[in-house]
Amino acid sequence: MLDARYLRTNPAGLGEAIAAKNGDPAHLQRFLEADAEYRKVLAEVEQLRAERTRNSEEVGRRRKAGEDAAALQADVKAMGERLKAAEERLTPLEAAAEEALHWIPNLAHASVPPGDATHNTVVKSWKEPRTFDFPVVPHDELAPKLGLLEMARGTLMSGPGFSVLKDAGARLERALINFFLDVHTGEHGYTEVAAPFLVKREALFGTGQLPKLEDDMYRTTDDLFLIPTAEVSITNLHREEILEKAQLPLHYVGFSPCFRREAGSYGKETKGLTRVHQFMKVEMVRITTPDKSYDEHEQLLADAEDILQRLDLPYRVLLLASGDTSFAAAKCYDLEVYAPGADRWLEVSSCSNFEAFQARRLKMRFKAEAGAKPEFVHTLNASGLALPRIVIAILENYQTKDGRVRVPDVLVPYLGGLRELGG
Repeated sequence: MLDARYLRTNPAGLGEAIAAKNGDPAHLQRFLEADAEYRKVLAEVEQLRAERTRNSEEVGRRRKAGEDAAALQADVKAMGERLKAAEERLTPLEAAAEEALHWIPNLAHASVPPGDATHNTVVKSWKEPRTFDFPVVPHDELAPKLGLLEMARGTLMSGPGFSVLKDAGARLERALINFFLDVHTGEHGYTEVAAPFLVKREALFGTGQLPKLEDDMYRTTDDLFLIPTAEVSITNLHREEILEKAQLPLHYVGFSPCFRREAGSYGKETKGLTRVHQFMKVEMVRITTPDKSYDEHEQLLADAEDILQRLDLPYRVLLLASGDTSFAAAKCYDLEVYAPGADRWLEVSSCSNFEAFQARRLKMRFKAEAGAKPEFVHTLNASGLALPRIVIAILENYQTKDGRVRVPDVLVPYLGGLRELGG
């Protein structure tokens, strides 16, 4: 959430900045109108309260002095009725301003290129895509042949977009989760967190998924939501807290299943594991001071890259344009790994800096020093990494001419010495 005072005092150019993030400038106009009316009525309320207090005191003085106070007392009563009417106007005006504010996206950082996804910029590439001396088989054909994946049974029990990993396929996913967590906790300095997979509406509002993305959420009958990413649970760890500067930065990592309805994505990337409604992911979260925010962002990206390099998977880093950056993020890098079977790049991590946008919603602050006024922290996150497309990349990049899949060296110990899938 943006600072209401900033929107109120710096309206020039904000409409264009909001539109650049695919937001509707009409929400800004609604906020400014409701906020201005609220503050106008609030001033009236405060003036009426002050006048009523003065007149009430005058009534008391006159009575004490034996003077006639009937007319003034009638004025006090009428003033009380006007005050009550004005006070009743405050609540809906405040609610209208808040509602409009909730729909205004974070503004893009100055380093973010303007435009839609066609303006995303490749800022780094690591290794050239592999070449093969045999026809490369896409994962949705290869994995079922090797007994690693069953989409039909997942569809039968849960509907389209649900998968069943089996035998070495399930073991591969578990190995990747453990490998990711071990590297991030043992070498990158993260604290592992196992947090709830069901959260309250307020938690999703805090990280920016609600209200905008409610149609993408799975919700229970008692208004709990299945998380779309562990970012939600982990970032909410310090909600409504005031941290000491000495505690920062905080680096957390956690594994979770992720649940996404993918509303509006019907018919897109439906083969195999490319786009599914339930998948596993390891998530990194950083909480820091504003002055360290963008240094932390670069290190977060480096931590995600390190995993891809250890897996020896060709990848590239994209700096997303404003129109392709998420609602809550100020700046985002996407990590894309090359999948030769599909002959395309697949996103496996979005590395985002939200600045104070999430923290303001979460009321998460810190004190720079004892006695100082609390300030909002900055929050960041990145997948470290998302499992389905990493599984796709391994199957397609490590397949062999005889139809098997070689296990990346770093995963061999996690698979009990197994060096080939389908052997």
